[in-house]
Amino acid sequence: MTTAQLDKMRLELRRGVLVLAVLASLKQPHYGYSLRKQLQDGGIDIDEGTLYPLIRRLAEQGLLDSEWQQGEGRERRYYQLSELGAELLSQLTDEWQHLNSALGGLLGTASQETK
Repeated sequence: MTTAQLDKMRLELRRGVLVLAVLASLKQPHYGYSLRKQLQDGGIDIDEGTLYPLIRRLAEQGLLDSEWQQGEGRERRYYQLSELGAELLSQLTDEWQHLNSALGGLLGTASQETK
């Protein structure tokens, strides 16, 4: 497999996970940069060109509430989960845990078969 193919598969794998990570991080209010920093500190590297359109899309879907707040001498748009977003996060978390458990079993079986 080439590096380009691997990069494409990684991107596909990360796409859905990023939505879950952003929703989980926005249980507390964040502006764009602070959200990106929290994700990076948690081991999820996301560039601005991916994060900001994702935040806007989630807000347009009613999953995030946003408001302008004064902070450190300038206004920033802060985002936080809406009630609908919190419900979705709960459902996606359940689904993630189910899939993770199932996948762990499959990967465990696959690794034992190759030994």
